[in-house]
Amino acid sequence: MVGFKELSKMSTFTMSDVYMLVGNKKTASSLVFRLIKKGLVKKIRNDLYSCINLADGSILASRYQIACGINDSAYISYHSAFEYQGMANQVFYEVYVSSKQRFKSFVFEGITYNYVSSKNDVGVVEPKHSEGIKVTVLERTVIDSIRDLGKAGGLEELLNCISMIVLLDENLLVSFLDMYNINFLYQKTGFILGLYKDELKLSDSFIGYCKSKIGNSSRYLTDDSEVYDHEWRLVIPLDMMTKFELGET
Repeated sequence: MVGFKELSKMSTFTMSDVYMLVGNKKTASSLVFRLIKKGLVKKIRNDLYSCINLADGSILASRYQIACGINDSAYISYHSAFEYQGMANQVFYEVYVSSKQRFKSFVFEGITYNYVSSKNDVGVVEPKHSEGIKVTVLERTVIDSIRDLGKAGGLEELLNCISMIVLLDENLLVSFLDMYNINFLYQKTGFILGLYKDELKLSDSFIGYCKSKIGNSSRYLTDDSEVYDHEWRLVIPLDMMTKFELGET
């Protein structure tokens, strides 16, 4: 009879997954609740479960597998994608989950799973041997995080993440910038990535392309910005000005 052994091969599962195994909805429900009662399965949220690791009592699913198991369109994004890719300075007690299907953000075992609306899944991949994990590629992670600094952990944390990257594909960067086609995003991206131009192997033409798309408006990089950079028409934080020893402002 199908039971714990079969279900433990899946990082997370739904009642539909169990039904596909046993062929009967009533039997599927009975099996799951019996395993929960025995402490062999944990309910993560409505219709999402994971088996227990018999060695230490923890659930088999990682936070990233839980995030991607929420629904078929769910994927890891923003700072959580940096964390998964090993580029984060800090590990947060929250996971950003982009999804075309809306779900209510929830907390499980001290981790908050935050819903982020997704208009498309361009640049979303399933890494090899990842057991169902879907995540934005590094270039989209960078552009998305520059677009919404709050979901990147703030400007300082974003800069720390970028400083850990050794190479970016500027053609992919351009494709994601053009996907959003927002003047302010070109402006922020050109300025921020320009600080790491040599380290990231970015060309002058990429920086020039960003500059050609910024429009005529001056904007604030962050709410506490106070120093004006003429080249990018950006008001930037004073400590950032000092840290990178920027030129004429």
